[in-house]
Amino acid sequence: MRGQRSLGVVIKLGTSSIVDEKSHEPLLSILTSIVETAVRLRKDGHKVIIVSSGAIGVGLRRMDVEKRPKHLSQLQALAAIGQCRLMSLWDSLFNHLRQPIAQILLTRSDIADRSRYLNAQNTIHELLDMGVIPIVNENDTLAVSEIKFGDNDTLSAITAAMVHADLLFLMTDVDCLYDKNPRTNPDAQPIEVVEDIGQLVADVSQAGSSLGTGGMSTKIVAARLATSAGVTTVITRSSNPGNIVRIVKHIQASRSPASLATTTPDDSHPSLPPSTSTASLVSLPASIPLHTRFLPSPQPVRDRYFWILHGLRPHGTLYIDAGAYKALVGKAGLLPVGVVDVEGTFAQQEAVRLCVVERRSVAGEDGKMWEGPAEEVGRALVNYASFEIKQILGHQSKEIKELIGYADSEYVAQRESISFFKHESRPVTPSKEAMLDFGDAGKSEVEGEAIHVEVGKKAESERTEEVNGGKTAEAGEKVRFELGEPDTKTEPEETATEKTE
Repeated sequence: MRGQRSLGVVIKLGTSSIVDEKSHEPLLSILTSIVETAVRLRKDGHKVIIVSSGAIGVGLRRMDVEKRPKHLSQLQALAAIGQCRLMSLWDSLFNHLRQPIAQILLTRSDIADRSRYLNAQNTIHELLDMGVIPIVNENDTLAVSEIKFGDNDTLSAITAAMVHADLLFLMTDVDCLYDKNPRTNPDAQPIEVVEDIGQLVADVSQAGSSLGTGGMSTKIVAARLATSAGVTTVITRSSNPGNIVRIVKHIQASRSPASLATTTPDDSHPSLPPSTSTASLVSLPASIPLHTRFLPSPQPVRDRYFWILHGLRPHGTLYIDAGAYKALVGKAGLLPVGVVDVEGTFAQQEAVRLCVVERRSVAGEDGKMWEGPAEEVGRALVNYASFEIKQILGHQSKEIKELIGYADSEYVAQRESISFFKHESRPVTPSKEAMLDFGDAGKSEVEGEAIHVEVGKKAESERTEEVNGGKTAEAGEKVRFELGEPDTKTEPEETATEKTE
């Protein structure tokens, strides 16, 4: 066996894994096991981060409130009460094993601000170097709907990407994903490995516990975010946290470069035809706990480009023509002549969506200069406000000053401020050696509802940027996860030659 290297491991725990849904009492058996697991990983040389929900749930118990309130101010007050008790509980448990911990509270505005994002990144790295286990949670006391992550699954994925973690464990009430509903289909098989989330068709009717905000849908969205950043993502049952150590050892021992690869895959692995499943249903030895592993992108998007794509909330949309998109792919900046339309209100240096459309020669009855479906291809930080872009779109760069009175840049957006989603599906299949040591099939239930995941055929359009708006689907609703990978190219070249005007 080759030498094992130290891994960065992020473990995400939902509220239902921390407190009892009815009594709101802390689940000490699970928490104690998580503490022992984290310390064991630390002793094995790994760096561990815990993303912990549960502040509001603990606050409910402290104040003897039976049901989660609906008013924001009440939730924020309970979060303030519960966060103190929650950290006291974690500190007490870790103290028995002489393991120091630290608290980090974040909101989406912390991630959206580049300086604060880098400060959080540096602080976490320093804590890990000091041998401390950071415990991250959303700052529910300050967060409002506009600056919330929405769920800690998303927060855990962004945290894992921020620190370049190797593994993200999403602990839940199920063992893994299945190809069929195991309660109604005795032949249902567990999905051990998912290589392309874009080909999953999932029954995500389970919306999580009454105390939490997540569900299986948010976990798959989180897996999409994390794997795009090169982070192997694992879904497994929270009631047995000790399985994490065994899964980590299995992944370390795997001979497949795809297990933790963040580079271009081995050419010896054959490409998949479009009709081939990208999820492994192979029965494997029971020595490895049952789980679903989402393989990372072999060419991950990281740092500033990940931040542009997933750290910022878009304030509007720029519609560009195919010629402009081709120039951008070729590493040129976005010129006003390539912009067809503007939607929304935004200021300079705010994030916008980039959508490719077909340009019309003359305006249609709707007044628009484009037709057909708009395909979102990425995000950008713009040099001009929305009302200014409306005045300069379709014009030459040399006309900018004449049109709006000044010209800070010839580009609507610099190339280094643009990040793309990748359209092609990942072509590589995990080798047989990588699929020899997984656990056998088991049942999967979440409060009586089984999670149902099917592998669909390759879609004509490989991506939609968000899945159901990032929210959990209604009961019984099936969501098709059709999405692409972020642009895998690293730093763009210096300002490219301007497109012929």
